[in-house]
Amino acid sequence: MTVPFATSARSSVGLEWELMLADGRSGDLSPRAPEILEHLEEHTALERYTVTGELLTNTVEVTSGVGDTVAAAVDDIADAIAAVRAETAPREIELLCAGSHPFAQWFDQQVTDKTRYNKLIQRTQWWGRNMMIWGIHVHVGVEDVNKVFPIINALAVYLPHLQALSASSPFWAGERTGYASNRSLVFQQLPTAGLPWPLETWAQFEGYIDDLVGTGVLEDATEVRWDIRPAPRWGTIEVRACDGMSTLPELAAVAALVQVLVEHFSRMIDEGRELPVLQPWFVRENKWRAARYGMDARVVVDGSGTQRLVTEHLRETLAELEDIAVELKCTRELSGIQTILDQGASYERQLAVADAADGDLREVVHHLIREFRNGPTLREHLAELGR
Repeated sequence: MTVPFATSARSSVGLEWELMLADGRSGDLSPRAPEILEHLEEHTALERYTVTGELLTNTVEVTSGVGDTVAAAVDDIADAIAAVRAETAPREIELLCAGSHPFAQWFDQQVTDKTRYNKLIQRTQWWGRNMMIWGIHVHVGVEDVNKVFPIINALAVYLPHLQALSASSPFWAGERTGYASNRSLVFQQLPTAGLPWPLETWAQFEGYIDDLVGTGVLEDATEVRWDIRPAPRWGTIEVRACDGMSTLPELAAVAALVQVLVEHFSRMIDEGRELPVLQPWFVRENKWRAARYGMDARVVVDGSGTQRLVTEHLRETLAELEDIAVELKCTRELSGIQTILDQGASYERQLAVADAADGDLREVVHHLIREFRNGPTLREHLAELGR
């Protein structure tokens, strides 16, 4: 099967952010996305952003237009959130984001009435119904299809770094899991989800799609749900490994890191340099370590098995990418990574709130609601950095 890869501007950015809807008083999930989306459809038809439904009726997804910069894409997301909040606030519905809801139960949730989702649940059963997970997706444009899989394989080296920074699912169905990102291990239970296969060429990817379409596993390439995947329709590489980010500046920071990494690897290809790559068993181990230990993970960083604390390796990586960030005009957004390193990731903040509240997970939900609602907008965050 031929899978066309669309033309896109090099290192352009698009963002997707999955948001929970919660009852403002109880903090429990609210299945009112269809009602909200019905009211939003007419008002947002001509906007750059989109607001759509997801697998469960407790979720809306906001999507940016294609941005030349991270800031442009994040502006779209901020506008989308404002539109959503105009509908949710009068209904006493709150917005929040994390990789999981601290105490919600899967059997209380409703699946969106859509053929695609009904087929998914019919096939995957209990695991599919347990997909109470929220994430972000970062798209970065790639101008040459022959670069796609070399860059994906290089990005896999940094998959644990992205997972650790975004880790925000330490609780699951009312239990403290002991994992920084329980979401990442739940999501990989779906068919075609999890780590990308270590393919080297676009022709091999087309062969993969042929095999799975021919055996009824997939209908088309959009059903490939890898942690890092090609998005042929948009001409992008899409990073899907991250838990849902809890604030807008954190979303911008991770998006900037993905953008500069893709551009860095693209330049290495242009210069004929060898891209970093890890053995698949190291990639798998790194994913587990980041899910389990988050910012305290020691990860394998090269093919010889060198192990480094993920935070230390991230600080070195930021220094190496500084010049590219300047050229891509995302220096201030990227500096948000340093803020996460210094102040902690969402899972750490959630655990601290739970400890202070004697384990009351309702307090964790209200903490997440406050962070999402009262945390700085990206513009406010960047203004603070400029003082």
